[in-house]
Amino acid sequence: MDAVKYAVDYGIIGLLLLLSLWSVAVAVERWFFYRRVDLAQFSSAALLEITLTKRLVIIGTVAANAPYIGLLGTVLGIMLTFHTMGTSGTMAVNTIMIGLSLALKATAVGLLVAIPCVVMNNVLRRRVSELLTHYKALHETGH
Repeated sequence: MDAVKYAVDYGIIGLLLLLSLWSVAVAVERWFFYRRVDLAQFSSAALLEITLTKRLVIIGTVAANAPYIGLLGTVLGIMLTFHTMGTSGTMAVNTIMIGLSLALKATAVGLLVAIPCVVMNNVLRRRVSELLTHYKALHETGH
């Protein structure tokens, strides 16, 4: 059962931290791209939209799935706690509480990853919408 403990501590939480770093890297790259994008170089709004939304699915996917990955870690941690209690034969309240509190850390990390990803995704998608609207306004007036 030590493998499950390490899977929760290093595997699940490590995966969540890796996904959060990946999402932040994509968000920073996209933000800098949006600041320097030249709307005149695009021949159609559809091509512009494809270019602007590139890699945003990564942030959205991490935002949607990080709580579930954290929940998986919590379930594994609770299973580990119950297994430890069953094999040791002790029903000490402090052992149960420590095990459950440590199990819940995976859910907390999952939420800490998901919430900023949702915010980043919304901010970037709003910027895409603004750029598309600006592009359409420029091409309606013939500039």
